[in-house]
Amino acid sequence: MVGMDVDAPFAESWNQDDARKQQNTERNELLQAPKNRPTRIVAMGGGTGLPMVLRGLARRATPKAGQPGVDITAVVAMSDDGGSSGRLRRLHGALPPGDIRNCLVALAGGKSALKDVFQYRFGGAKGLAGHAVGNLLIAALAELKGDFLEAVRLSGELLGAQGQVLPSTLASVQLVAQMHDDTEVVGERNICRAHGRVRRVSLSPRSPPPVDGLLEAIYSADLIAIGPGSLYSSVLPNLLVDGVAQALKETRALKVMVANLMTQPGETDGMNCLDHVQAVIEHVGPVLDAVLVNGRQPTEESIQRYARKGSFLVTAETRELLSSGVIPVQADLLKDGSKIRHDSRKVAACLLKMARSGL
Repeated sequence: MVGMDVDAPFAESWNQDDARKQQNTERNELLQAPKNRPTRIVAMGGGTGLPMVLRGLARRATPKAGQPGVDITAVVAMSDDGGSSGRLRRLHGALPPGDIRNCLVALAGGKSALKDVFQYRFGGAKGLAGHAVGNLLIAALAELKGDFLEAVRLSGELLGAQGQVLPSTLASVQLVAQMHDDTEVVGERNICRAHGRVRRVSLSPRSPPPVDGLLEAIYSADLIAIGPGSLYSSVLPNLLVDGVAQALKETRALKVMVANLMTQPGETDGMNCLDHVQAVIEHVGPVLDAVLVNGRQPTEESIQRYARKGSFLVTAETRELLSSGVIPVQADLLKDGSKIRHDSRKVAACLLKMARSGL
């Protein structure tokens, strides 16, 4: 289905013409991480997709015999205005802490009472109802220190996070969508409710400044992982921050989009893998080198169950992806079980192999 099988040795699995191999040789040598330092990976996204990637990478963070470890930087979209994060934004003027919290917990690894406390959500119908404790703690630290980034850093220290989490911007931004019927919808939660096909998204204010350290992390990385997750509300908002797209074009890091397994009802209906890639290109230009796609078919029962909810497999075709300038890489990324989800260990193993070996 796709051009490379990451489960096989790279030298044997890449079967395109010699000209393309020759063209990539010098680049691949630059991309290969030195064996005497940790592999530097920047993972960009939000929602549930980014924490999935981080959980797998966190297991490889600590150096072991023959393994240099992983230096992880998570970059989180900051346009969330729903749920607990949205309430904190509207009532207290806080930056949205929810996706930040989930990433910190994912990087903490293992099991601990503190992780459970961070993720605990109050019940009831009033007051604290619906708020996650970690959201309140991050918001409180931000007020106490007068610095949201310091609040995130301290929360990471409390949890023992194996890496750093960066908000993509410290500006208070809103997501704006141009729909296919030419209407404009403002706010991430309103876009989800609109149930229309998104044509294009932007941030308001446009091109907000990047958080300190973000562009430097991109330039020094061995690999940038983009996604999986909601294309328009989790993936693209990070790329619309000022300087990020240009840094992605200029960095020597390998830029890999982790393809979604299923379409998202009301957001990516009818879109295949190429459509996702082209959406990125249309918004910010040619910033992707490769796309990592699942090569294992879910059970027919699972596919049909998702179809009844309006969610369908994201298909990928080799020639189409290659024609867009992106190299498709195939591997078994599927988690065992009845739900169609990525396996964090498999995704992390593939990303690390790509980072250390090049294409």
